[in-house]
Amino acid sequence: MKLRPRVALAAIVTTAALVLTGCSAGGSDGSTNTGKTATGGTLTIGTLVDVKSFDPAQSHIGHYLQFDQPVYDSLLRRKPDGTLIPMLAKKWSYNADKTVLTLNLRDDVTFTDGTKLDADAVKVNLDRFRTGNGPDASTLAQIESVDAKDATTVVITLKAPDPALLDYLGNADGFIASPKAIDGGKIDTAPVGSGPYTLDASATVAGSTYTFVKNPKYWDPSLQVYDKIVLKPILDTTAMLNALLSGQVNAALLTAKTEAQAKSGGFTEYRYPTDWQGLLIFDRDGKMVPALANVKVRQAINYAIDKKTLLKQVGQGLGTVTNQVFGPTTAAYDKSLDNSYPYDPAKAKKLLAEAGYSDGFSVSMPTVSGFFDPALTAGIGQNLADVGITVNWVNVAGADFISGMVQGKFAMSWFSLFQGSPWVAANQIITPNATYNPFHTTDPKVESMVDTIQKGSEADQAKAAKQLNDYVTAQAWFAPFYRPDQIFFTDKNTTTTPQAQQAIPSIYSYAPKK
Repeated sequence: MKLRPRVALAAIVTTAALVLTGCSAGGSDGSTNTGKTATGGTLTIGTLVDVKSFDPAQSHIGHYLQFDQPVYDSLLRRKPDGTLIPMLAKKWSYNADKTVLTLNLRDDVTFTDGTKLDADAVKVNLDRFRTGNGPDASTLAQIESVDAKDATTVVITLKAPDPALLDYLGNADGFIASPKAIDGGKIDTAPVGSGPYTLDASATVAGSTYTFVKNPKYWDPSLQVYDKIVLKPILDTTAMLNALLSGQVNAALLTAKTEAQAKSGGFTEYRYPTDWQGLLIFDRDGKMVPALANVKVRQAINYAIDKKTLLKQVGQGLGTVTNQVFGPTTAAYDKSLDNSYPYDPAKAKKLLAEAGYSDGFSVSMPTVSGFFDPALTAGIGQNLADVGITVNWVNVAGADFISGMVQGKFAMSWFSLFQGSPWVAANQIITPNATYNPFHTTDPKVESMVDTIQKGSEADQAKAAKQLNDYVTAQAWFAPFYRPDQIFFTDKNTTTTPQAQQAIPSIYSYAPKK
């Protein structure tokens, strides 16, 4: 089976709750099955992305998790509210200064190729993830070494404390594949894990349908609610609505513009906040577009955008206007910053003139046909043109959207990102090696604040987080528009629970309606 490149959507993910120690949950075997959930049948989910590779070293957060969760167990598992509970690691603990994490593994887990899960297998996977070229490899940058102390004990030594490490191990970083399958060289198309399902290659068509069937020897049957799970990449938002209405899929993430039709059709709606949407201003040093190195230019961009009108036209008013990249559930949030840059084209023009750009300038940004709402690109383009900034929209294939951004092909881009904890968000968009900081721009003040968020006391972390938020907002490193509501639907036969700080539910959260 040959896989098509992954289609980019807004990256989404990670959790709220971080815990320092864990212990087995549920029954004595760690199972969470209460015996009350109906089981059986097939669950078909419409996905807004396609999978590039099933190699867990290439795993990515958010939408992409649903391709890996059926076949791979993670070291920890995230409940819908973000709480971390045992999975392959039945308990864990940190040393006093939080630079050594010890994981104690289950001893009754076998990969579907017959090999046994042990500490060596975990070491192989973590080392491949952190040293590979996967999209989230940088999240394990604080790891100095991974050691298999004995068959069921893994010791992770850090260069410095990482407040999000446990959270990462419950996400893309924590998926564990069979080392034998990795050595076989086909893990990217033929995944072999210890998960609740296995990929049925005979019923899978890359880019169209991915079929997963029950693993008959799975250690926790409570997670095998369905006999079969089918994932159908549907990359056009209108086509996704039609697939739900026609019964081709049981569950789908829709848009504000398709919400009313699904709601009137009797489908169950789930609305929840996850992301902020707006412009990522990558080129803050002016390497590609010199004007962007001037803070007044970046501030002018913020004042030029009519956020309330965009929310109404693109998001049907379902959301909240914001000017900050940190969400209300984080320690960094400051409500007063939400109105830092009210719509003011006259002020934007004045700032551009003060910066020496009274005649404006041009900037290229990517767009994806079928995914970007035409009203969005038209609104952004017109707002910026009104103050003298010309946007050259470059139509790119969905598979090239994220890669183009992270490779530094664009000075700016519209995007949608989840609002994680200050440390997670900083490593996603702010620090020099952040995924969405392709020009590796930095600032001594920012580095000092991020260092405190990483290493300080809880009180100092919270203070530094607010200072960081205030600083990057004032420096206009980004141009946020609003926090939209995620709009997810299931049919009358299906129920689910939204996942904290993630655009789509985890596969573990679906069940047939009673």
